[in-house]
Amino acid sequence: MAMVVAPRGNGSDAGGMSGFADKNSDSGKYVRYTVEQVEALERVYTECPKPSSMRRQQLIRECPILSNIEPKQIKVWFQNRRCREKQRKESSRLQTVNRKLNAMNKLLMEENERLQKQVSQLVYENGSMRQQLQGASLVTDTSCESVVTTPQHSLRDANNPTGLLSIAEETLAEFLSKATGTAVDWVQMPGMKPGPDSTGIVAISHSCSGVAARACGLVSLEPTKIAEILKDRPSWFRDCRSLEVFTMFPAGNGGTVELIYMQMYAPTTLAPARDFWTLRYTTGLEDGGLVVCERSLSGSGGGPSASTAHQFVRAEMLPSGYLIRPCEGGGSIVHIVDHVDLEAWRVPEVLRPLYESSKVVAQKLTIAALHHIRQIAQETNGEVVYGLGRQPAVLRTFSQRLCRGLNEAINGFTDDGWSLLACDGVEDVIISTNSSNCMGTHVTPGGSLAMSGGILCAKASMLLQNVPPALLVRFLREHRSEWADYSIDAYSAASLKAGLCAFLGSRSTGFSGSQTIIPLAHTVEHEEFLEVIRLEGQSITQDEAVLSRDVHLLQLCSGLDENAVGACFQLVYAPIGEFFPDDAPLLPSGFRVISLDSKTDKAAHRTLDLASSLEVGSAANRTDGDVVPSNSHHRSVLTIALQFPYETHLQDSIAAMARQYVRSIISSVQRVSMAISPSKLGGHWGSKLSPGSPEALTLTHWICQSYSFHMGVELLTDCQSGDSMLKNLWHHQDAILCCSLKALPVFTFANQAGLDMLETTLVALQDIALDKIFDESGRKTLCSEFSKIMEQGYSYLPAGVCMSSMGRNVSYEQAVAWKVLNEDSSVHCLAFSFINWSFV
Repeated sequence: MAMVVAPRGNGSDAGGMSGFADKNSDSGKYVRYTVEQVEALERVYTECPKPSSMRRQQLIRECPILSNIEPKQIKVWFQNRRCREKQRKESSRLQTVNRKLNAMNKLLMEENERLQKQVSQLVYENGSMRQQLQGASLVTDTSCESVVTTPQHSLRDANNPTGLLSIAEETLAEFLSKATGTAVDWVQMPGMKPGPDSTGIVAISHSCSGVAARACGLVSLEPTKIAEILKDRPSWFRDCRSLEVFTMFPAGNGGTVELIYMQMYAPTTLAPARDFWTLRYTTGLEDGGLVVCERSLSGSGGGPSASTAHQFVRAEMLPSGYLIRPCEGGGSIVHIVDHVDLEAWRVPEVLRPLYESSKVVAQKLTIAALHHIRQIAQETNGEVVYGLGRQPAVLRTFSQRLCRGLNEAINGFTDDGWSLLACDGVEDVIISTNSSNCMGTHVTPGGSLAMSGGILCAKASMLLQNVPPALLVRFLREHRSEWADYSIDAYSAASLKAGLCAFLGSRSTGFSGSQTIIPLAHTVEHEEFLEVIRLEGQSITQDEAVLSRDVHLLQLCSGLDENAVGACFQLVYAPIGEFFPDDAPLLPSGFRVISLDSKTDKAAHRTLDLASSLEVGSAANRTDGDVVPSNSHHRSVLTIALQFPYETHLQDSIAAMARQYVRSIISSVQRVSMAISPSKLGGHWGSKLSPGSPEALTLTHWICQSYSFHMGVELLTDCQSGDSMLKNLWHHQDAILCCSLKALPVFTFANQAGLDMLETTLVALQDIALDKIFDESGRKTLCSEFSKIMEQGYSYLPAGVCMSSMGRNVSYEQAVAWKVLNEDSSVHCLAFSFINWSFV
């Protein structure tokens, strides 16, 4: 039974019975509930935390024990229950943040202590140097050399466990001196900011032998689990081809010593792959932590087979590894050090920055390891939930298989069955074939390719000048029709699905131009996206209707944001079925863009957002000869690798088609590169929005002045004129777009919100027609309101749904359309403002 109790002055009884008493805000009385009533209400709350008035009345009718409770009192109970749940979640979140902050504070204190030691050492060395310079001694003393060399240990020690254990202990000491000491002069990596939700503290070496990187961060996994994950390097290091343990024996202190041979992929066709012959030592610490350290051994032990020896260069791993310590409150603090010498002199000079950059090591190896264990931790804790019923581990495996397939295609190792075909006299495109029916790394044992031919790979590399890698990858992803041939995609998809490898020279297929991106998963740091691409086909001839259906591709895209630390710029795709199983066979193709500059090009991103006007100054303040200095020497290497199934008797025909297809893609990329190059956009196009359009400042003035003239209110309230007006328009929360007044209106300008809504760039904006973004209802509304816009000057459009360039639906609460008048009061274009838009 429920009792109504008038509140007393102390209120201790009501407050002390959380969940059983609630205060009625209208009457000022407490309603006390029985245990049975609370249980009944909790059951309903589990199903529906916010029941409607009708549902609450239904609850009273269906539940006799609540019959004496007023509906308003039940409403108050649910309000209080939601408030308590919100407080509980917030309390839990704050506890988690506090635990992370405590761990991060501990890391920063350790880093501060290390820096103090480094300062003390530098002060001591400086004093010693000063004394030597002030002395009148004629003896030249070279003992102050700062270069520390690590002796390589001979392979003869491999047969002596005692010798190996001695090497292991030396490796442990040197590794710890790098992880927590001053053995290496570490400098903070640009773009890394410590915090509870950051990647961690990342540093790179400065003037040391080889290239090195170090990272430390908090991971919510136990030390043994982290060590197990990190030791399985092929599962997370995308450039690791294989890792084989040749010998393993226990150490006297409960640890293990292993002799390991590891092969790495080459990132491009222009350089050979690397391999390592190392000793790995795993041991425990007194505080419950673990250390996994590793270094190279000299000699040729564990080398590749004679047939592939010419494809590898032996690299050296200096003392590196992982220091994993338990953290109070759960989780672990992880220190990662990677120190290698990649034999840069063995590659062409243009590629040497890639092998001499500590930043590249940090991005591809050190940060990748930290990101991976953080990803596993969040998946284990249930913090990562993906749609379409796929498990995170399955989606992660798809990403690994796509990267591995592209690496195998680029490298073409002979021990995997690859062999080169004779060229056609021009060596710009390399053609190789693999006649193995089971394409080991491309498919799983349950999804091998059963065909009477094999796989043909066409690959090429080219040097790009002044082309931002992230911008190029975004263009390739968002505008596939600019470079891809739909008929070839359809051929590959049909071949893998039905074992059909007929030559497609006479096939009549068509692409409707519609590309839909269906997100599948993304990494915790949002640097990598797994998605399904649906290409809508159209029937051209009835006989070929079987191949003119929609084509589906599984696609992995990374490096969309060039400011993201650890970015790898690549686009990898493989044809799949509409409903593909977890072990579906994959035949990956794709693009990889490798930046050859040691510095991050921060100005590259501005090519998408009115670079010259927003960041450097107005277009009117720059001459046509001005260029963006930071982009003037930006170089990168683009590698393309495309794979095609073929039947034996059609090998020559498919090879000719593939060679010509790659050359056409190279031409498309060169054309696109010229269009998006900062030297073009920054020096000449940066001050213009499109050919023939007014300058950015002038158009902004026209947009705002016309809005005020037609509406009677200001579009921008916090700016007066000039640069301030342009910046406020660019960063306006509503999507503002301008389109031309032509037979087929196309967009000519959009602010940042407009580009985000359409999922496009300023470069590609002019390819989007106005009628393409509206649905049928929106087009009818726009047609009916068009005459009103031209007569009255503006019109309000009701809430609706439009579509981005990626095929995603975008809802908006209201849209405003108005005429933009120029200085002569003639109509220059139409402007649209989409208010409170969001992706559906």
